[in-house]
Amino acid sequence: MRVIGMDLRSADICADLSTTAGRARAVEAARALCDNKLDVLVCCAGLGPQAEPVSAIASVNYFGVTALLDGLFDALKAGGRASAVVVSSSSATLQSWTDNPLRQAYLEGSEQAVLAMLEALPPEQAGYAPYASSKNAVACAVRQRAAAWGAAGVRLNAVAPGAVQTPLLEAGLADPRYGAAIRNSTAPIGARAQAADIAALIGFVAGDSAPFIHGSVLFADGGIDATMRPYDF
Repeated sequence: MRVIGMDLRSADICADLSTTAGRARAVEAARALCDNKLDVLVCCAGLGPQAEPVSAIASVNYFGVTALLDGLFDALKAGGRASAVVVSSSSATLQSWTDNPLRQAYLEGSEQAVLAMLEALPPEQAGYAPYASSKNAVACAVRQRAAAWGAAGVRLNAVAPGAVQTPLLEAGLADPRYGAAIRNSTAPIGARAQAADIAALIGFVAGDSAPFIHGSVLFADGGIDATMRPYDF
């Protein structure tokens, strides 16, 4: 088994998923390294609400991820019993996005429109709105593709973690705008997840032990989503 890593630096493929050119280079390099044949794709690139500029949050979390999904779909079809997993977030459901124009712009694939709307946001929403909406939209993107991907024999799912003890979370805790809210958001289970907890879920969903899980968004948030909306799922 060969694992191909992708990141901004120190990886098999170094690419900036916040730009159109960077996404194209990432897809091209991935195809070359795997000989256009993938068994598993895990899209876990993402920026937190504290990232600057805030436009990069939307560009990486949604447009970067969907570019990889669509750009590597043919390689997955060529794989054996292939599957893909996208990392969303429990933040995706903390407010309703059904009638939100920001979400619609994401789902229409209009990066220019999304970024224009983000520029008009008041300062108190500048980081949270692009983070939550991008994570919501990328989960919807998974479900939107379920029919076509399933017909092609490729499973596609999303996982939605809550607070996970990672450098991204530490950066959020240190941010004066969001640190208090992150610290005060306690999961009913009484702990934060470790990266290995989420990796275990991704490994299960992507693997042969979950052949009928497809088009799903699986929460790994210690019960936060269930507490926030017990009758809405």
